[in-house]
Amino acid sequence: MQLEQLYQKALNFDYLTKEEGMFLFEHAPLAELSYVADTLRKKQVPHGKVTWQIDRNLNTTNVCIANCKFCNFYRIPGHPESYITDMDTYRVKIKETIAWGGDQLLLQGGHHPELGLDFYANLFRQIKSEFPTIKLHTLGPPEIAHIAKIGGFTHTHVLKALQEAGMDSLPGAGAEILVDRVRRLVSNGKCGAEEWLDVMAAAHQLNITTSATMMFGHVETLEERFIHLIKIREVQDRKPEGAKGFLAFIPWTFQDVDTLLTKIRGVHNLTTTEEYIRMIAISRIMLPNIKNIQASWLTVGKATAQVCLEAGANDFGSIMLEENVVSAAGAPHRFTYKSIQEAIQEAGFEPQLRNQQYEWRELPQDIQEQIIDY
Repeated sequence: MQLEQLYQKALNFDYLTKEEGMFLFEHAPLAELSYVADTLRKKQVPHGKVTWQIDRNLNTTNVCIANCKFCNFYRIPGHPESYITDMDTYRVKIKETIAWGGDQLLLQGGHHPELGLDFYANLFRQIKSEFPTIKLHTLGPPEIAHIAKIGGFTHTHVLKALQEAGMDSLPGAGAEILVDRVRRLVSNGKCGAEEWLDVMAAAHQLNITTSATMMFGHVETLEERFIHLIKIREVQDRKPEGAKGFLAFIPWTFQDVDTLLTKIRGVHNLTTTEEYIRMIAISRIMLPNIKNIQASWLTVGKATAQVCLEAGANDFGSIMLEENVVSAAGAPHRFTYKSIQEAIQEAGFEPQLRNQQYEWRELPQDIQEQIIDY
C-alpha cells in the first residue's frame, strides 16, 4: 500500500477498508496522519470552534449483575453499599446542575435485576414534569437490552416508551469493543456486539439521536479496534434519511486502577500519548459519516486532549459536574466551566458551549462556580 494514495482516499471522504486503516495507523508518520485528519475536520466542521458541554452524570442505581471486569462502581444485589437514587436526591442535584449552567443529565446505572421499563418511564416522566427544560441523555444500549430482556419486550418497544416518557437522546455507553471475543473477557454480562448495534439502529429508526464510544487499551487487538470502527460506520449508513444517528464518536482509554481485569488478568492500560492521538486521527479518517469526534480529556488529561484538537477532534465533551464510574477506576482529571474554556483557548481554538444536539448555547449569565468535592 502507498501512504499517499490512502491519504488521498481519506481526503476524498471515501471509506477505507480495515486493512487500509490499519496500515495507516501502523505506518503513517504521526504528523502526516494528524494533518489528514485535521483537514477532514476543517471540512466537516468549518466554523473551527471547539465545542463543549455542561452536564451531570447521575446514576440511577449502582446495583448491577453485568459483572464487568473494568468497573469498580457496581455492587451486587443485596450489597450494603447498594442504592437506588430517590427523587429527593434528583431534585437537589438537578437544581445544582441548573445553577452551575447545566442543561442535561447523563442518566445511567447498572443492570438492576428488578428495575424494568415502568420504573425508568415513570422516573423520566417525574423528572420532566418537575424540570421540563432539563434534557435526558439516558441509559445506553446494554441497559436497553437488559430492560427489554426482563420485560419480554423488543428494543423498539422499550425505546419508544422511554422516548415518550422523556428520553431526549441515547448515549453510546457499553460499547467497549464491538467484538464478542473481547466482550466475553471484559463484560460478559452485557449484550453482545450485534445486539448493541441493533439497539442503536432501532433508536435511529425512531429518530433518537445517539453517540458512539470505544474503550480501548485492554485485551483487544488492533484489528478488533478497526472492526469496531467499521461496524459503527455501517450502522450510521443505515440511519433513515433526515435522522442524525450517531452525533459523535468518543474513543477513550481503559482505566485500570483496582479493576478485576488488572487484578485477575494482569491487564494494564499501556496506551501511550501518541497512540491515543493516532486513534483520534484514525477515527476521523475511518468515520467520514460521523461529524463530531470527541477527545476524552477525562481519561487522557488536558495536554493530550489539547493535541487531539490538531489531529481530527473538534469536541471536548462535558465538564461532567459529577462522574462516578470511570473515576472509580482511576481517571483523575477535572474541569470547571472556566478551566475547560481556558484549555481550549490555550490550544489555539475558540470554545463554544453546546447542547447534546450540537446546537450552540450561550453561557448563562448567572452561572455559579462549581465546587468540586467528589
